[in-house]
Amino acid sequence: MKKIYKILIGIAFSPNLKPNLFEAIRIANMFNAELVGVHVGEKSTKKETALDTILKEAEPLNKPLKTIWQLGKPVDVILETCKAESIDLLILGALQKENLLKYYVGSIARKITRKAPCSTLLLIKPSVKRRPCKHIVVNGLKDKKTKETINTSFLFASNLNCKKITIVEEISQEELHVNVHDDKSLRKATIIKEKLKIREEQRVKTILKDINCADISVITQSIFGKRGYSIGHYAKVKRADLLVMNAPSKLGILDRIFPHDIEYILSELPTDVLIVK
Repeated sequence: MKKIYKILIGIAFSPNLKPNLFEAIRIANMFNAELVGVHVGEKSTKKETALDTILKEAEPLNKPLKTIWQLGKPVDVILETCKAESIDLLILGALQKENLLKYYVGSIARKITRKAPCSTLLLIKPSVKRRPCKHIVVNGLKDKKTKETINTSFLFASNLNCKKITIVEEISQEELHVNVHDDKSLRKATIIKEKLKIREEQRVKTILKDINCADISVITQSIFGKRGYSIGHYAKVKRADLLVMNAPSKLGILDRIFPHDIEYILSELPTDVLIVK
């Protein structure tokens, strides 16, 4: 299980700057990691003062904050800084294009999650006062990355003192190979669904054998539907505090996985989302 030693937070002087920073500081302290803040734009006395004021109100960092001021395009600057600073976790809240009164996360997140060399945490509901993380939902789909993603979800659960994890196995409707048109075909589809559920649960149990699940309630849930969309909807309905997903895969020019998977999540973030690299 990869540990987190260094965290990067994108600093935008938006209305969410204070809660974003408070969240990042709490997370850095929970992991006992170094926090690096990067602002894409010009450095000014006004911005430094605003940042210092917020930092004085926040809980003290275990390790000193490193602040980077860099001109350029948000995506390029963040990706370059992640590489230069050997970042393990990138935290993104609202970001701003310099001189534009528009704050955004979706479009930036789409570009960054494709290229980021590290895991990315997207914050949609940052809070100045800590809100406990009570429920983490993590994908359990059949993929070579899934074991590391599930491992990471337990690492976060441990550090965030979260006691409940649901592992969701998304199963494509195409796997049924049955067109339901009468009672007989319905029974056949039901039997196939049960077999697929058992298969997926056994695969996840194999992964969990190597993980210390003590003190954490673990649930497995099979869902039939579109990959990405189904788990996002599930996380929203269950009011999960964090959704943990595999990083998108690339298939060259014909990149088919990203639009059908993470793209659904990023188009309408159901909760805070951690994308594991």
